[in-house]
Amino acid sequence: MPILNLAQALNQALFQALEKWDDVMVLGEDVGRTGGVFRVTDGLWERFGPERVVDTPVAESGIVGVGLGLAVGGMRPVVELQFMGFSYPALDQIINHVSRIRNRSRHRFTAPMVIRIPYGGGIGAAEHHSESMEAIYGHIPGLKVVVPSRPADAKGLLLAAIQDPDPVVFCEPIRLYRAVREEVAEEVYVTPLGEAAVEREGDDVTVVSWGAMMRECREAADAAAEAGISVELVDLRTLVPLDVDTVTESVRKTGRAVIVHEAPRTGGFGAEVMAQIFERCLYDLEGPVVRVTGWDTVFPLKRGEHLYLPDVGRVLSGIRRALEG
Repeated sequence: MPILNLAQALNQALFQALEKWDDVMVLGEDVGRTGGVFRVTDGLWERFGPERVVDTPVAESGIVGVGLGLAVGGMRPVVELQFMGFSYPALDQIINHVSRIRNRSRHRFTAPMVIRIPYGGGIGAAEHHSESMEAIYGHIPGLKVVVPSRPADAKGLLLAAIQDPDPVVFCEPIRLYRAVREEVAEEVYVTPLGEAAVEREGDDVTVVSWGAMMRECREAADAAAEAGISVELVDLRTLVPLDVDTVTESVRKTGRAVIVHEAPRTGGFGAEVMAQIFERCLYDLEGPVVRVTGWDTVFPLKRGEHLYLPDVGRVLSGIRRALEG
């Protein structure tokens, strides 16, 4: 099997989807001739042409609105919004139309579309380029929200999202695009939405995360093992639908939990994971659930990123606090 990074795995998924299914289209800013700002759509325009790989104006609400019309009309569009901070102008379309069309039409119509949103910090970008606001999309009924952390999962999850009958917000961790490599099967395959992965089994504490922060969590689990601490590591992969069963089964086993995300702490998706743990595992817990998160402030520019993003040391500190609780 070829060894691919996350961007290459997503590119392969898009290539195979366009080749296999005639109703799939890709549209967004710079996705065509230039191959996307992160080159995830590189080569698609040359292979499939401008009618299926469409460069759009800089108008996020218009991009999503066109995607909705295509989806209702029988296509399966994959739209890209470049950065999460650029996605906010499209919230009107996403909240009021994309997520509601099935309910509004009494199931006569749906919106089988994927909204790809690169997200997160750690690349020294400008303002509005580094936000991690997946909790906003997780709070919108009618949407599914996916956040891969590994190349093989990214490919399978994207192919599953494209085939899904309902709209999927697909959050892609920018700093992992070329930082993680692994074997990726060449054939078309799907990774089911709504199924978390237990990446590493352990007995002392459960660490739950998703997307970009999984890299720090893996390194922290390795460091904890050197100190004699057995970490069970859970990658949610899909925030909505949330695989509550896998999370709670792990917490019942270890009795302790740490939730890690780079989004601001207040109202972050980790709070929902924590609530589910408390509702289902209260009498199994041996200490408080610990959150390791970003701070409740605007994401800083390049020189301040290291002060904002949780690092391996902060994750390790969270693990120790959970064990001491």
